[in-house]
Amino acid sequence: MRRSLLDASRLGLARVNIASHVWCAPAALLMLAALGCAGETDTPTAAESTSALANENKAPPHVPKPRADDTAVQQAANAMLEEGRRTFRHDTFGDEQFWGGKLRLHEAILGTALGGVGDGVSPSAALAVGLKVDRAALPAELIAQLKQGKVDLDDPATTQALLKLDAVVGVKGVFANDGEQLTSIGIQCALCHSTVDDSLATGIGERLDGWPNRDLNVGAIINLSPDLTALTELLGVSEATVRSVISSWGPGKFDAELVLDGKAFQEDGTPAATLIPPAFGLAGVNLHTWTGWGAVPHWNAFVANLEMHGQGTFYDPRLDDKTQFPIAAREGFGHVRSETDLITPKLPALHFYQLALEAPEPPASSYDASAAARGKQLFAGKARCAGCHVPPIFTEPGWNLHTAEEIGIDDFQAQRAPDKRYRTAPLKGLFAHVKGGFYHDGRFSTLREVIDHYDATFALGLSDSERVDLEHYLLSL
Repeated sequence: MRRSLLDASRLGLARVNIASHVWCAPAALLMLAALGCAGETDTPTAAESTSALANENKAPPHVPKPRADDTAVQQAANAMLEEGRRTFRHDTFGDEQFWGGKLRLHEAILGTALGGVGDGVSPSAALAVGLKVDRAALPAELIAQLKQGKVDLDDPATTQALLKLDAVVGVKGVFANDGEQLTSIGIQCALCHSTVDDSLATGIGERLDGWPNRDLNVGAIINLSPDLTALTELLGVSEATVRSVISSWGPGKFDAELVLDGKAFQEDGTPAATLIPPAFGLAGVNLHTWTGWGAVPHWNAFVANLEMHGQGTFYDPRLDDKTQFPIAAREGFGHVRSETDLITPKLPALHFYQLALEAPEPPASSYDASAAARGKQLFAGKARCAGCHVPPIFTEPGWNLHTAEEIGIDDFQAQRAPDKRYRTAPLKGLFAHVKGGFYHDGRFSTLREVIDHYDATFALGLSDSERVDLEHYLLSL
C-alpha cells in the first residue's frame, strides 16, 4: 500500500480524504448517467449495427491478447523450468571431490577385477540398497535385452556401463581413457528426492521427480567406501563408530544434523536419522524440512554445500552456536565460501523447478471415495485437522512451526534445529510416501496410528468409523 501511494504522488495525484471519496462516487455516477442519456436519442445506422454485431462475436474485452512482454515471461519461465530440471537431475555442484576424491566410492563400485577395491557393486546390489535406474536413458536394444533376461545384473561391469549411460538416478560417473575407466563419482538432488515407477522392472522405470526415495539406504552406500577418514576426523570418532552409526539409519532415512551436532542417537537409543521428505507440493509452503530450517532455497544451499559437499557459498550464522551446533561452529559451516562457486548460480532455477513439482494424484483404487467424503467433513470439523493443515496447501500460510508440547511428542529432533520446533508438514500426495512411516522419524507406522495419537492428545472423541473415514480422506489428498 505504501508503494502504491508513493507512485500516485509521483504521478501528481492529490491526496483525498474519506469525505471526498463519499462525495466523488455519486457525483461520478451522475456524470456518467448524464453522458449516457445524452446519447439515447441517437438512432444507430445500419453500419453501426453491423459493427456492433461484429463486436459481439469477438473475444470479450476482459480476455486480452498476449502482449510481447507476456510472451517473454512465458519463454523465460520455460527456460528456467528446463534449467532447474537439469540441475535437479544431473548437477553434482562439484561434489565429486568428496564422494570420489575423499570417500573413493567409485573404487568400491568397480571392485578389484576392474581396478578398484573389494567385490564391486553389481546392478543387483545397487538396486538392493535403493538405487534406481532411469528407463529413458537406456537404449532400446538394452531395454529389449533386460526384458529377455539377457543382461548380467550380477556383474559390476554392468553397473559401470549404466553409469556411462547416465542411467543411475542421482549418481554421476566420471570417466577417463575415452570413457572406459570410472575415475570418480558424484551425487545429485535426485538421489534422495526421486524414484522410478518400476515400469520395466523393480527399481527400473520412468523418473518420478520429487518423490522421496524411501528405498534408498544412504548409510549402506556410504559404508561401501574404503576410506572414511573425512568423516572420522570431522566427527572425532573411530571408523568403526562411524560405520555403526550410518548402518543404523536404514532405508529411506538420513541424518543431516549429524555433521552439525554429532548426535547419533536419541535418548532412548533409537537412531537420530529422519525420513527423506518429499520435494513435491511445496508451492506456497514457507518453511522446509521437518523442523523448518528455512525456505526451499535455504535448504537447497544447505544441502548442496554441507551434505552433498559441493563447491559453493553458504551463510547461516545460526550455526555459530557452539552449544547447539558444536561441530558446525568449529568447522565454520555457517560461513562457507569456495574459491569457485558451482552452487549459487543454480539455486534460482532449481527452486523454480521444485515449486513446479505438484503432489501426485492418488490412484482411485488407493482409497474409498465415500469414506473420504465423510472424512473431509471430519478434517474440517470434529477432528480439527484444518486448524493447522489449512487447505489447499495443507500447512499454515506463514510461520508454520509448533513446539513439541503442542503436538504431543518429544522435542529431540526439534532441539537440533535453530527454532527448536516442528513444521506442520504438507499433506498432499501422502500415498506416495507411506513407506517408512509417518512423522519425521517414522515413529507412526500407519496413518491410523497418527490419527489415534491426535485423538488421544486433543481428546477428539473420534469413533472407529470416523477414524477410518479420516484415514481415507488423507489418502485421497
